[in-house]
Amino acid sequence: MSHSTDPRPMTVRRSGPLRGTAQVPGDKSISHRALILGALSVGETRITGLLEGQDVLDTAKAMAAFGARVERLGQGEWSVHGVGVGGFSEPEGVIDCGNSGTGVRLIMGAMATTPITATFTGDASLSRRPMARVTEPLELFGAQITAREGGRLPITLQGAADPLPVRYRTPVASAQIKSAILLAGLNVPGETVVIEAEPTRDHSERMLAAFGADIRAETTEEGHVITLQGRPELRAQAVAVPRDPSSAAFPVAAALIVPGSEIRVPGVSRNPTRDGLYVTLLEMGADIAFENPREEGGEPVADLVVRHGALKGVVVPAERAASMIDEFPILSVIAAFAEGTTVMNGVAELRVKESDRIDAMARGLEANGVRVEETKDSMTVHGMDRVPGGGRAVTHLDHRIAMSFLVLGLASEAPVSIDDGAPIATSFPDFLPLMQGLGGDLG
Repeated sequence: MSHSTDPRPMTVRRSGPLRGTAQVPGDKSISHRALILGALSVGETRITGLLEGQDVLDTAKAMAAFGARVERLGQGEWSVHGVGVGGFSEPEGVIDCGNSGTGVRLIMGAMATTPITATFTGDASLSRRPMARVTEPLELFGAQITAREGGRLPITLQGAADPLPVRYRTPVASAQIKSAILLAGLNVPGETVVIEAEPTRDHSERMLAAFGADIRAETTEEGHVITLQGRPELRAQAVAVPRDPSSAAFPVAAALIVPGSEIRVPGVSRNPTRDGLYVTLLEMGADIAFENPREEGGEPVADLVVRHGALKGVVVPAERAASMIDEFPILSVIAAFAEGTTVMNGVAELRVKESDRIDAMARGLEANGVRVEETKDSMTVHGMDRVPGGGRAVTHLDHRIAMSFLVLGLASEAPVSIDDGAPIATSFPDFLPLMQGLGGDLG
């Protein structure tokens, strides 16, 4: 998919019962990290189950631009011959990260303590997103950064020649900030410390440990403290990427709201720092069974069996937000079909994602007959017996907004339209055929 893909308007109509198995793609967060840590390791890292959406493919291209040998061996199977910690070479061209906030922030962190220079850019959506939250701590290591007003892309980053260790308290709950700092800390003598008020998704910590880094996490009076010892020799690994719980959320939601549905979603990550949506759905009374629990790629996984049933509104506490930040758009769709009111707290971070997701979901739901209230840090959805539908949602180049409204249309009384389904390919390239295979009328 090109970053200049023409808009793809789409309409979805009310569906009959959804049935079958939904083979959702590999976890996007883990896919990014596997490529980056493979590139920073010595030897060959073999990755299976890699998400081959555009966001991850852009990260693979970036690792090749920095000197790693990156090869696709088959469907979801990749080989990365790394250059070692501090071994990145200066890229010849601009690093285009497309739509991926995770990709650009982690890659900037990975190169910030190597004395080379690179320029980063992205698509129109990514170029509107704030980068100062990452570039400011990277400057503490000694990196020099030139950015557009507001710290936005394009950004030119000159890595630190004599990097200094950093102790940093994150101002907001963000795994991207934490991960960028930890990746920068790899090529720094001494200890790099990140302090979080609440733990965020811990894929970086798990994978760094698996690749041989000396890293520990503990809860203290300061908060959740992660300490990394710099200058390790990372060892190449075999990485099996579990299936993405954020992608699984869309067929799961569809099965919950379309009467008569029953689907199976195998091999989904149950990492407790990513599990907030499923905790919330169980509180709402969702009929979800977690079968065959096991471990894959250092991550807990299970097979989900999901059936339609009655749902009730709940209050989602702010402290849960970090573990489900990408799932609030689809939760707001589910909430529209639940009895009573669902209140989502602690969601301010949604305003600086690929779009202002609170505003985008509120306007789109209202266009389809759902009553919504919002504040800077909360969103309230009033459930209905029947969602009228019939409206058009503006996606703002945001893949999760697009998929959320397509799911809404599967259970609404009248068809639901979106202005552009093209961005879905950034994270879930097989979304349409997968949903059609379950019986959904999307097109």
